[in-house]
Amino acid sequence: MSQGLTHFDEHGASRMVDVGDKAVTQRVARAEGLVRMLPETLQRLRNRGFAKGDVLEVARLAGIMGAKRTADLIPLCHPLPLDSVTIGFEFPDDQTLRIEARVAVTAKTGVEMEALTAVSVAALTVYDMCKAVDRGLKLDAIQLVEKTGGRSGRWTRDANETSAAQT
Repeated sequence: MSQGLTHFDEHGASRMVDVGDKAVTQRVARAEGLVRMLPETLQRLRNRGFAKGDVLEVARLAGIMGAKRTADLIPLCHPLPLDSVTIGFEFPDDQTLRIEARVAVTAKTGVEMEALTAVSVAALTVYDMCKAVDRGLKLDAIQLVEKTGGRSGRWTRDANETSAAQT
């Protein structure tokens, strides 16, 4: 019944994956996401022109905190002693903020969910702090970019790859 899904047993019951026999290795995951907004909003964000404070620094801290709390938010995630979490920002055009999270751990399981949570929480924080001036903010394209370590080794998103949801 589980059809290869590791979070379900042979009867379809939810379970936390047993990682007891896995090797402890260095594991890294990178995720990204976009926040789309009006050009005036992005300019204000870049110039740190919000009365609430430096939106990007608050979002960076929120993303780091989110990564650390992933196991509290995603029911079957293992709590992990993270080695590092970094959040970066880029501006690919005049309406887009790109957020990237890099999370590392030395453990028996990976940190993909922590990287995705970090990006999501950082993006939600930008939304929360900017919504008063731009109700049309849009969170977009939150996705895993790369993961390394563990039994499956390295995986990188191919630029030409499309997910089943996109086809």
